[in-house]
Amino acid sequence: MANPKKTRQRNLSDVEQMVMDHIWAAGAVTAEDVREALAARHAMKDSTVRTVLRRLEEKGFLRHKVEGRTFLYRATHARQNIAARAVRHIVDRFCGGSVEQLLVGMVENEVLQPDELERLARKIAQQREGQS
Repeated sequence: MANPKKTRQRNLSDVEQMVMDHIWAAGAVTAEDVREALAARHAMKDSTVRTVLRRLEEKGFLRHKVEGRTFLYRATHARQNIAARAVRHIVDRFCGGSVEQLLVGMVENEVLQPDELERLARKIAQQREGQS
């Protein structure tokens, strides 16, 4: 039975991903900052930007505070934390919860090279030594 308190993070659309990439790079932003930053790659109306920001907030990726009459948006979590959650979802869904199964599959499919796996093993060993 699923834990009802554990909400599942919904996926990002391509536009939402572009917005989040900008916010992670910039820190706190306004809707106008986002519109201007993405104008060259993906021109959007002001209302569209505000809709995307509102949806990202509803999904739990952003929060805002009001400064004067301006909404200032910030990411709720660092990029690597969102990535880790996405990987955890993949591990649970496709690998029966086994990170080892995921890593073996990545090596077998040449996504992760053996030397990268060796570096990872060394980092894990160093981490364990530091905790002892």
